[in-house]
Amino acid sequence: MRRNDDLNGKIIVVTGASSGFGRGAAIALGARGAHVVLAARRGEVLEEVATRIAASGGSAVAVPTDVSDPEAVENLAAAAEEHFGPIDVWINNAAVGVMGLFWEVPLADHARLVDVDLKGMIFGAHVALRRFAARGEGVLVNVGSVAGEVPLAYQSTYSAVKAGITSLGRSLTEELRLAGLEETVKVGTILPWAADTPWWDHVGNYTGHAPRLTAMDDPDLIVDAIVDACTNPEQERPVGPKGRAAHTSHRLFRELTERFSGTLSRAELGNGARVPDTAGAIHEPVAVGTAVHGDTRARMVEEDADPGS
Repeated sequence: MRRNDDLNGKIIVVTGASSGFGRGAAIALGARGAHVVLAARRGEVLEEVATRIAASGGSAVAVPTDVSDPEAVENLAAAAEEHFGPIDVWINNAAVGVMGLFWEVPLADHARLVDVDLKGMIFGAHVALRRFAARGEGVLVNVGSVAGEVPLAYQSTYSAVKAGITSLGRSLTEELRLAGLEETVKVGTILPWAADTPWWDHVGNYTGHAPRLTAMDDPDLIVDAIVDACTNPEQERPVGPKGRAAHTSHRLFRELTERFSGTLSRAELGNGARVPDTAGAIHEPVAVGTAVHGDTRARMVEEDADPGS
């Protein structure tokens, strides 16, 4: 693969790098010559990703990290600097999720989601921007969601924290302008549509049905957007035709879009196979789901072909 000169030699931290978008972005960045610092809870999976990056000619170091722990995030930054040098790009990607009627999901699961998905983003942003402001350059990439714009029924807390991530990016951009750093320190927020990653194998689920969502995107679409944002950050980037359409529709027809989204979510869930309640990987990591791509779309096809399953 032809190396991208804009990324060659860049030191890039990627959280949530053991699967899904984070894994895909880390591998792509390593192939383009970046020095990649891999963070997630599953250390053994990170080592496998690091080995794959090295085999492609790149360089990576695995730093097992729970982003809900501010001390662990500080240690992640220190490890990156010790191993490679000053950080050029920080990608806040780690996230957990939970599905179910808000009042039927255990409060501990809601709280943990806020700890990881929102507070983890804040901890990462704080660690990164302190360094970028001192050096006068750097890029912070936050992976949010279209769900932060179009709230998802049965994922209320997830939608709330993703809205917080979008708002965080807007506020940080304004603060950088006021500090005279807007030309050299950038914050970009990626807003994906739902994609078929192992996230759906990790999600907490109190709906009684296997997770489903219509017209999921290919994860590679979001991976490409994350990689591009490392050198071409946009304040907010809805990804893909469906993500852009939903984002625009909500701004023009808020109530209609929200009702359509909620009705569709309920209908899809009702078609899913019956499954027991689970906290998934919210509190502790699980062994399954270590790839970039998931198998949810394939399962949905099977369920639709055999509605009685």
